[in-house]
Amino acid sequence: MAVHDECKLKFLELKAKRTYRFIVFKIEEKQKQVIVEKVGEPAESYEDFTKSLPADECRYAVYDFDFLTAENVQKSRIFFIAWSPDTSRVRSKMIYASSKDRFKRELDGIQVELQATDPTEMGLDVIKSRAS
Repeated sequence: MAVHDECKLKFLELKAKRTYRFIVFKIEEKQKQVIVEKVGEPAESYEDFTKSLPADECRYAVYDFDFLTAENVQKSRIFFIAWSPDTSRVRSKMIYASSKDRFKRELDGIQVELQATDPTEMGLDVIKSRAS
């Protein structure tokens, strides 16, 4: 599975310049490559991010999560989320699962990985608990 250059460029912009809050990636099966499907502006919320994931199709996503530590220090964690809803096609789940590690290696700087098959597995409470 090839990775479109735009995926790496957008990720670098999110990581280094914080240009985006999140990026949603899609596997283009016909071209056999991962492409950028959507980017979220820095002001967008976690709810905006979760709404941009289709309910019955797999996606990869990166989310830049800002939070305050117990000591009141502002921090951020870059999450990689493998979204594979139970309702998606079996073939699609297999393609996303088999391509995940290769794709993740292209994105240098991911701090936390999350696998989710339904929205509760990637709720804001889960993100908060995994960030610290």
